[in-house]
Amino acid sequence: MNATGLSKKNFDVIIVGNGVLGLSLGLVLTRRGQDVAVLGEPHRPFAGTTASGAMLGTFGEVTTTLVGSDAGRTKLELAIKAGRLWSEWLDGLGDGAADEVVTADGTTVILNAIGMAEIDDTNFRAIREELVRYEAPFEDVDPLDLEWVEAEPISRPLRALHIPGEHAVNSAALLVRLQAAFTAEGGTLVDAEAERVDHTGDRVTGVTLTGGVRLSAGQVTLAAGSRTQPLLNQLPVGGQIPPLVSGYGVSVLMKTFDGTAPRGVIRTPNRSFACGLHLVPRGEGQVYIGATNVISTQPRDLADMRDMVFLMQCAHRQIRMNLWASPVQKVQVGNRPVSVDGFPLLGPGGMAGLWIMTGTYRDGLHMSPLVAREMAARILGEPGAEDFELFNPVRKPIQALSREQVVTNTFIEQFAIGPEQDWTLPADWHYWIGMDLRPAIERWVEEIDPEITPPAELVFSSRFDPDLLKLLREYYARTRQLW
Repeated sequence: MNATGLSKKNFDVIIVGNGVLGLSLGLVLTRRGQDVAVLGEPHRPFAGTTASGAMLGTFGEVTTTLVGSDAGRTKLELAIKAGRLWSEWLDGLGDGAADEVVTADGTTVILNAIGMAEIDDTNFRAIREELVRYEAPFEDVDPLDLEWVEAEPISRPLRALHIPGEHAVNSAALLVRLQAAFTAEGGTLVDAEAERVDHTGDRVTGVTLTGGVRLSAGQVTLAAGSRTQPLLNQLPVGGQIPPLVSGYGVSVLMKTFDGTAPRGVIRTPNRSFACGLHLVPRGEGQVYIGATNVISTQPRDLADMRDMVFLMQCAHRQIRMNLWASPVQKVQVGNRPVSVDGFPLLGPGGMAGLWIMTGTYRDGLHMSPLVAREMAARILGEPGAEDFELFNPVRKPIQALSREQVVTNTFIEQFAIGPEQDWTLPADWHYWIGMDLRPAIERWVEEIDPEITPPAELVFSSRFDPDLLKLLREYYARTRQLW
C-alpha cells in the first residue's frame, strides 16, 4: 500500500529496500513473529535484481583473484553454503514455486578462443580446481558435443564443463513469490522510499518517507542496494563505512529466431571487469543475455549504445550466430551495489538498532537465503551460524590483494577488453602497449592514494570518473583519521 494508506505506522522492524534481499529478510522475520514493513517503489527503479540473469552460481563465479585471498575464500564458502539452501527456500515459497521460478537446468562454462590465457584460461582452471576441492559434481564436456552453441569459428569453445547443480531463476517471478509469501505471513509492503533514517542520539527510531510520513521501529535495516548510500551519508556513522558505488549493467531479453533455447545457462568465466558473457533460458524460446559492468558513483537507468552493441555482438559471436537475426524484446538496466573495497556490508551499522545488508555486488540474489537467515538472527539478538565479522559494515577497507597484484589485474583485465571486441593489432603492438599501459596504472594507483589500493575495476573506472576519484580519496583520508 502507499504511505498515505497505511493503517499503522509502528513496526518492530523496518527494511528499506524491496529487492530480493529486503524481501527475503522480511519473510524470515515475519515467520519469526516480527511485525515488519518493507519499503520501496513497486517498479524498483535502479535495482539490480530486476535486470539480473539470476544465476545461482557459486563455482561459475570463481576467479583466481577470489580464491587468491582469505577474504575471497570466506566469501566463496558462504556462497557454497547458500547454494545448498535454495531447494528448501523455494519449497517455502508456496506450491509450484520451483517449477515457476527455476528456468535453467545447470550451468555450462565455456572457455573460448576469443579470451586471453591470463584471464579466461586461469579462471577456467580455477573453477575446475575449486569444484574438485569442494567435491562438487561436474563433468568435462567435449566442445563438439555442446548443445545449442554455434559460435563463430574464431570464437569457438575450446574447453567446457557442466555444473549440474548451478541453476538460474526468473528474478521477476521470484520477487512475486517473495512478496506473496511475505504479505501472507502478515508483513506490510509500503510503496514509498525512505528519505532519511530517524534517530535520537546513537539509537535509530524509524524512517521518514519521501512524502514526509514517519514510520517508527526499534530496528531499521538498510537493504536498498546502491541507493543505500544517500541514507548513510546523513548518519553520523556513515563515514566509517566503505562507500557504495554502482556496478551499472545492461542485459537484454530476446526471442530466439528459431524458437529454441538451451536447457541450462551457458557462460564464460568472469572477464574484463565484468561477470563474463552469459545466456540464460527463460522459457518459450526466450533467452536472457548479460551483462556488462561499469562502475559509476550514481545508479543508472538508461543503457549506453556501446554497452548494447558490445553485449549483442558478444552473444552472436561467442554463443550462437543466429541470435543476430533474433528480435530484442527488452533492454534492461540494473545497478549492482558495490562497496569500494569490493566486499559485502553485512551486520550492525554502528548505531543501536541500525543494520546494513548490501554491497553484495553480483552475489546478492544467490546469497539471499543464507544472508536473510543470518541477518534475522542478529536482529533478534541471537548468535548467527556463520561468521560475518569480516564483512562488518563499520570497518577499515579490506585489502584482499597487494598493490602489485591489483596493478597486474587491472592491466590484464583492461587489455582483455580489446580481444573481446575483435581488435586487430600489428605485430609487436601488444608488447608496446603493455610497456606503456602497466607503468601508467602503477602511477595512477599512487595518485589515488599512497597506501590503500581499490579493486581493479575501481582503479580502471576512476581514471575516467573524477567523482569516483574524489570519493576514493576522501574515504581513504577518513580511513587514516578513524583507524
